[in-house]
Amino acid sequence: MTQATRIPCQLYLISPLDVGGDFPDQLTAALDAGTVAAFQFRVKGLDQHDAARLAEPLQAICAAHDTAFIVNDDVALAKRLGADGVHLGQGDGNPKEARRILGPDAQIGVTCHASRHLAMEAGEAGADYVAFGAFYPTTTKAVEHHAEPEILSWWQGMFELPCVAIGGITVDNARPLIEAGADFIAVSGGVWAHPDGVAAAVRAFDALLNDQPNE
Repeated sequence: MTQATRIPCQLYLISPLDVGGDFPDQLTAALDAGTVAAFQFRVKGLDQHDAARLAEPLQAICAAHDTAFIVNDDVALAKRLGADGVHLGQGDGNPKEARRILGPDAQIGVTCHASRHLAMEAGEAGADYVAFGAFYPTTTKAVEHHAEPEILSWWQGMFELPCVAIGGITVDNARPLIEAGADFIAVSGGVWAHPDGVAAAVRAFDALLNDQPNE
């Protein structure tokens, strides 16, 4: 977005791979603690029926907190759940096809690693946001691409499409990405593995994100 219209950076939570057990309670605690714009449901190796069973209570929690529920990688699962959107990796399909399946109101995001070219392609294909990263080391997934904050500043100067910063983000290292121009910071371990608990983590992010100058 242009500097004249850009809204302050917001928090985008990504689930841990294990969303069973007491995770719905953790998600509720996180969303109760502060403003979370979106939650991405990210599980691996499950059939669609099992994934849907795990997703449904989490989707209801998100709906109750006015948090967008985004499905990672799986357009068919997003369609089945009536999710708010889908996040596509580079090998997970085309935004145009996802749009055809999910409809005009779906939020479609695309992983663009550290590539300006991939981000521009995603925008041209109709993505609603592009995600850059990883900016920092992360244990959530293998890091094959490292991005620098400068790519966020470049994107903000060129395009109105929102950008998401992802990869190893914590309360302690998020500020340079916010200042560089991230519209959203995507956080997983920085909340779910926070030593003081998920509510404390979200409150800390909330304080950081509310400490932004008005654009």
